[in-house]
Amino acid sequence: MVKFSREYEASIIPEWKAAFVDYKRLKKLIKRIKVTRRDDSFAAANAAAAADHLLPPPPAEKEAGGYGFSILDPVRAIAARFSAGQQPSASEDEECPDRGELVRSTDKHEREFMERADEELEKVNAFYTGQEAELLARGDALLEQLRILADVKRILADHAAARRARGLARSRSMPPPPPSSSPPSSVHGSSGRYLLSGLSSPQSMSDGSLELQQAQVSEGAAVADEVMAALERNGVSFVGLAGKKDGKTKDGSGKGRGGGGGGGGGVLQLPATVRIDIPATSPGRAALKVWEELVNVLRKDGADPAAAFVHRKKIQHAEKNIRDAFMALYRGLELLKKFSSLNVKAFTKILKKFVKVSEQQRATDLFSEKVKRSPFSSSDKVLQLADEVECIFMKHFTGNDRKVAMKYLKPQQPRNTHMITFLVGLFTGTFVSLFIIYAILAHVSGIFTSTGNSAYMEIVYHVFSMFALISLHIFLYGCNLFMWKNTRINHNFIFDFSSNTALTHRDAFLMSASIMCTVVAALVINLFLKNAGVAYANALPGALLLLSTGVLFCPFDIFYRSTRYCFMRVMRNIIFSPFYKVLMADFFMADQLTSQIPLLRHMEFTACYFMAGSFRTHPYETCTSGQQYKHLAYVISFLPYFWRALQCLRRYLEEGHDINQLANAGKYVSAMVAAAVRFKYAATPTPFWVWMVIISSSGATIYQLYWDFVKDWGFLNPKSKNRWLRNELILKNKSIYYVSMMLNLALRLAWTESVMKIHIGKVESRLLDFSLASLEIIRRGHWNFYRLENEHLNNVGKFRAVKTVPLPFRELETD
Repeated sequence: MVKFSREYEASIIPEWKAAFVDYKRLKKLIKRIKVTRRDDSFAAANAAAAADHLLPPPPAEKEAGGYGFSILDPVRAIAARFSAGQQPSASEDEECPDRGELVRSTDKHEREFMERADEELEKVNAFYTGQEAELLARGDALLEQLRILADVKRILADHAAARRARGLARSRSMPPPPPSSSPPSSVHGSSGRYLLSGLSSPQSMSDGSLELQQAQVSEGAAVADEVMAALERNGVSFVGLAGKKDGKTKDGSGKGRGGGGGGGGGVLQLPATVRIDIPATSPGRAALKVWEELVNVLRKDGADPAAAFVHRKKIQHAEKNIRDAFMALYRGLELLKKFSSLNVKAFTKILKKFVKVSEQQRATDLFSEKVKRSPFSSSDKVLQLADEVECIFMKHFTGNDRKVAMKYLKPQQPRNTHMITFLVGLFTGTFVSLFIIYAILAHVSGIFTSTGNSAYMEIVYHVFSMFALISLHIFLYGCNLFMWKNTRINHNFIFDFSSNTALTHRDAFLMSASIMCTVVAALVINLFLKNAGVAYANALPGALLLLSTGVLFCPFDIFYRSTRYCFMRVMRNIIFSPFYKVLMADFFMADQLTSQIPLLRHMEFTACYFMAGSFRTHPYETCTSGQQYKHLAYVISFLPYFWRALQCLRRYLEEGHDINQLANAGKYVSAMVAAAVRFKYAATPTPFWVWMVIISSSGATIYQLYWDFVKDWGFLNPKSKNRWLRNELILKNKSIYYVSMMLNLALRLAWTESVMKIHIGKVESRLLDFSLASLEIIRRGHWNFYRLENEHLNNVGKFRAVKTVPLPFRELETD
């Protein structure tokens, strides 16, 4: 049976750990009480034995069945009567129940335990009350947002239907019917866009009679008034609304913005419009926002200054934001319920241990009653709000389908099966066996000797290195997942991954082993075909590339489709960095690409080789010594740094001009400069460029090391209680952190090999390049753990366990 302390530590919410009951500390106090009582009993027994040894033997028993008389009996009787007199009567306890909250014992450890337990109770209550109030306020805000959305959709749909009906009646030369008072359920318009304050302004109409224009302006005013009234009912106030009602200014005159009476008297005068704020997280949203602002600016000079152009997509985005906000709210409510139940259970367990050791039943009962009366134990507001959220979510977002709603609100964790572990072992054993077979066949064929086939060695080296580096990176990511899970680092929350589709460490190991098994099997078959003299044997590596590409883009729900699509979405965000909002997963993946520059070079060569060999557009030498190839290699070498620098600039603009983002961008710019200088040195190896390489690469390395240790890992804090580390550490052995810092320093200096000019053979040179590329990936996998550890501790420090979704509708502010 698992001890409760272990179960408790494994169940607490990592980001809220500091707010939970410190069960370990209370348990230590109980052990101290137990040891003290045991020592006291031993001391009393020894004193009694010594007293009995010094006294003469007792006289004969006066009564049959008695045990004699001791000289210490009167003293014991007086002590027992004195201790009984110290205890309060039952009537006093009933009159003053709070007086028994702390133990009235002479033992200091018992008093210390009760005082500490009372402090823990206050801490839990304060945190629960604050979180409960925050979630309740968030729930009220979401209900208002939902009401606003429903009202806007109903009003827009109602008048859209009325306009269509009037248009149909006008085409039939019939008088238009009055607008319907019952709103339809659909909001889809034929044009795909709406005007929240009514129809188009009169100046946008190029033809038509004056009467028709005035009628449409009046209709626009009616629509706008109805929207404003509906939003006011939901608590949304607008700029200057109080002073401008019914087209009148503050002085009571009916003159509008466009002039005096006459035909201009019917011009719409509204103070403000409905504002829907959708973050421009993608190029589509950004273009939509720019277009909408442009249309609104052009309409300001018209007779309808309050007209607000809203595209149909914007309404959909607003609805999606509200849905995501409800999901985040429900997640927070579930976490708070878990917080409450775990703390109640912890207090119950620790009080049982205390009463068993101290025998203070009365004080324990009083403290238990205090726990039961506490807000985190007695409040049912969270339960009621969770039920309301479930009902609202079912009604508005899943068509009253509870099963679908629960898939969104309570995503099920995937069940761990032994089949994945079995497949990992199977593919790993197969890979090792095939690799041994390939090594023996390659040695017998002599293809890797100085007299071997250089063309075969080139293509095999690039293809094998490409897949080997990918497999190694996935394997290290699996090691990261394993360590994050064991240290309770909530990586799914940090990356905003769904828990029911996110990869586990077993899945990553399976992907790595299956890739290497497939690649080595293809290489063995390719070598057999080549030795047999089969034509087009070198097409097999190309077929392997096509197979891997097909698996990556496969639309069917196989081979971890959610992970593949997430990877492609993140890669799209990286490539178009200035146009997409930069999330944690985006810049984390971009950092991985900065360590995979050799992989990109291998991909470039492989694509060039097969295009030159298959289509005969260029000779083979184009992929090794062509000028275009060298220029492309130069571009590929600094593309990841360029993308990462653009991400920093985007974050600089989004996060209130944070100077740290500019400094981070400077780090990647320095890396690009160092890479360019090394390329120049490889082309013209003169002493001047040697010194330029040393200066630029040393500066970039110092910059990168500082950012690794101080910004990414949070180390080198001189005021930390852990010398030159940070205050909070997840790993218990501090020496691991120091060793990791030295390892990161050593691997950051791998560029020194480029200036050493080691004279070795071609095969050994390829092996050295592959080893250096592998060491950089190992450094990156090692860096990943500490980067996410620091991010997790930042979330813990801010008690951030649920993401905050921005709400679409906001109250306009006065100028």
